Formats: sequence, structure tokens, C-alpha cells
Amino acid sequence: MTVKTRILRVLGLAMVVMLMLGGLMACQDEAGPAEEAGKNIDEAMEDVGDEVEKMGESIQDAAENN
Repeated sequence: MTVKTRILRVLGLAMVVMLMLGGLMACQDEAGPAEEAGKNIDEAMEDVGDEVEKMGESIQDAAENN
């Protein structure tokens, strides 16, 4: 192997390691404001879905009783 090939191989490996470390650093334990807003929207949509399901069951029960 030539010196140039070794240098390129070491630089390539160093770049891969830096990219991997950068990716790990980007993962935060705490949720940001956008993630919190998304969670709130998800919870609200689940609540709405539950209420619509209850309403549908009430309508079905009323239709069966008449």
C-alpha cells in the first residue's frame, strides 16, 4: 500500500467515525417544542376518536332500541 492510499483510508475512516458521533449527538433525550406539539396533537386525536366511537355506539344502541 502506498502512503497516499493509507492516508486516504485513514481520512475516510475518520470521516465515518465523525458522522456516526454526530448522529449520536443529534439524538436528544429531551423532546423539543415540535415533538411536544406533535404528541399533544396525537393525544387530542386519540381523545376525539374515542369520543366519536362512543357516539357511534350510542347511535347504534338508540337505533336498535327503536
